[in-house]
Amino acid sequence: MRYNFRGTGVAMITPFDAQGEIDFNALEKLVHFLTEGGIEYLVVLGTTGETATLDHNEKQKIFSFVAGANNGKLPLVAGIGGNDTRSVISDFKSYDLDGYSAILSVSPYYNKPSQEGLFQHYRAISEASPLPMMLYNVPGRTGMNVSAETTLRIAEECRNIFATKEASGNFDQIMQIIKYKPAGFEVISGDDGITLPMMSCGAIGVISVVANAYPRIFSDMVRLCLAGDYTTAQKLHYQLTDIIPTLFSEGSPAGVKAYMQELGLCEAHVRLPVVPVSSGLLKKIRSLAEIVKKQYVF
Repeated sequence: MRYNFRGTGVAMITPFDAQGEIDFNALEKLVHFLTEGGIEYLVVLGTTGETATLDHNEKQKIFSFVAGANNGKLPLVAGIGGNDTRSVISDFKSYDLDGYSAILSVSPYYNKPSQEGLFQHYRAISEASPLPMMLYNVPGRTGMNVSAETTLRIAEECRNIFATKEASGNFDQIMQIIKYKPAGFEVISGDDGITLPMMSCGAIGVISVVANAYPRIFSDMVRLCLAGDYTTAQKLHYQLTDIIPTLFSEGSPAGVKAYMQELGLCEAHVRLPVVPVSSGLLKKIRSLAEIVKKQYVF
């Protein structure tokens, strides 16, 4: 299983039209754009997909639509998580995940469980999951870090969980997980800006936001890292280091959608409480997009 998820996965946006409805034409265009851009797998309805503002019916439509548009070309990962363990297990049963290879499940947020609570949550959902799972540690959003000790305990005792998408940004923690993880358990970067150094430490790839807009540059960089060519990878890495902070400075995915609008991939509509980027940031985004366009041939 883990070899399907080496390289670049993309945490896909959900395109909306001016009325705030799902733009399925743009979603299909995005699936093909990412596939042609050389990425290795698609992650559907993660945080970047504005999952918190989609209802159950909309989520099922997106799961099914992406599976159809993908038509078996790339592995698909379904984002299904939450802060109520029983509800997550119920969602596993209620969604049709035909065409999907794995589930990505974010650690519980808002209720700030203890490390024991985090472990028990993942043990329960891993036992109930119909597919192999990745855990997702993103303390900047959830308010609670899944510690290295807890991650390693999950890796040892929850054998249906084969990887962590690690977005703590804490290299001491990242290296502890990589050093002591059991065979068959992998670490995947959840932070575009530090993917290159994480891979130099032993991560096998990334689930990326910036690759929604720049799949070729980022997936080429990741493959170079996997091949051990960090000198060439650095050149691609530094093409995007000015862009990556602008993706998040006024809320995600408003930033990446602004880039995608500049590239003609979709419109930059988001759902409240996220709002479009300010005019000042948009001006900066347009300038950076032009710089990358001159540097890299798509």
